Amino acid sequence: MNKAKHILLLLLSFLIITSVYFLQVKDDKSIQINNIQKALGKLEIIKSPRGTFLSAWHALEDQYIDSTFNHQKWSRWKDRYFPLIKTKQDCYLAINTMVESLNDPYTRFLPPSEFKEQDRNIDAKLFGIGVHISKIKDNVVVVNVIEDTPAFKAKLKMGDIIFKVNDTLTKGLTLKEVAQIVRGKAGTVVSLTILREKKELIKKITREEIYIKSVKHKMLKDKYAYINLSSFISSDATKEMRQALKETNNAQGIILDLRGNNGGLLPNAILISNMFLSKGTIVSIVDKNGNKQTVKAKHSRMLSTKPMVILINGGSASASEILSGALQDNNRAKLIGEKTFGKGLVQKIHQLPDGSGINITVAKYLTPNDNDINKKGIEPDYLVELTQKDFLKLKDPQLDKAIKVLAIEIDKQEKKILNFVNKSK
Repeated sequence: MNKAKHILLLLLSFLIITSVYFLQVKDDKSIQINNIQKALGKLEIIKSPRGTFLSAWHALEDQYIDSTFNHQKWSRWKDRYFPLIKTKQDCYLAINTMVESLNDPYTRFLPPSEFKEQDRNIDAKLFGIGVHISKIKDNVVVVNVIEDTPAFKAKLKMGDIIFKVNDTLTKGLTLKEVAQIVRGKAGTVVSLTILREKKELIKKITREEIYIKSVKHKMLKDKYAYINLSSFISSDATKEMRQALKETNNAQGIILDLRGNNGGLLPNAILISNMFLSKGTIVSIVDKNGNKQTVKAKHSRMLSTKPMVILINGGSASASEILSGALQDNNRAKLIGEKTFGKGLVQKIHQLPDGSGINITVAKYLTPNDNDINKKGIEPDYLVELTQKDFLKLKDPQLDKAIKVLAIEIDKQEKKILNFVNKSK
């Protein structure tokens, strides 16, 4: 009997322990499911219009360079708009209004389509025909045709006036609007009506994926390397610059053309500057708290010691000014052309949960001589204007001057080397 009781007690203990175990497992699974549901719920809240707005508000509060936020109480935007936001349109209107209150043209909100377009530019890809356009006397004019693109194959030329895209007249449209109509899915056809020497031509061109090259180069007079750097935004810009320097290695000197280059990625500006500097400061970055970070050139990254000049104008901005300022202040290159734009601020790209984003001004930069060029620009060593008349007649007095100055700089370097050799004897 005692033995039977003992067995029964053991059996009851086992059943109790087993029940507790399975209940615990069930509870653990329930907790895990609840945690997953909570996490998914939080993710949906973050991606919601209100969540996107809050993300933008916090990003600006934490990173924007002006701690006064253009002399306003920053919390007022959260207090005012957050309770009112219900739709995506409400959210975007609130973020836009909040951003515009900073009165900073470089801090701007980008809806998903524009944010994606910015990413495409960094990846150096777009879908279109391969032309650069500009507004001249209210006409949309082709200023450059990219080689090996549909536009190049269709024999579009610099100076062609784009009168109509498909059935849409270009008069009265912005360049951005014209570009959006010209671009489209690869394999689709766009019809351009162009005016060339008073003749009307129709070009039907099939769109393709266009690889945007940032660097073009050629030899001038068989002794000068002409290198045009059109943008710092492509992730391939530094690689292309290295290749250009390699392929023009036999040149006596370098003409670097930064005209119309409105900037891009800060790391590209630093790396390309270092290709021409063995030592010295490249740039200093000052954040919202006044902390100064000085970037120095590394000898191991220098690729060229050849005499050089840089072409600049009012369209040379941001990263172009970092490169121009670094080489001018270090007495490495002469600047020729017109005063630069004057954008001495650094932006950070911040993606928001719903695929939109904000470019936020997070710092300012100083040239090696501690010059703050924001809204001031950089003055050239040789002031030479390029008029609209020059452009239409395909004349380039700035490049002509650059060739003359470079010849002088090459002569100076040769004399220095000769003097050094004679002293060493």
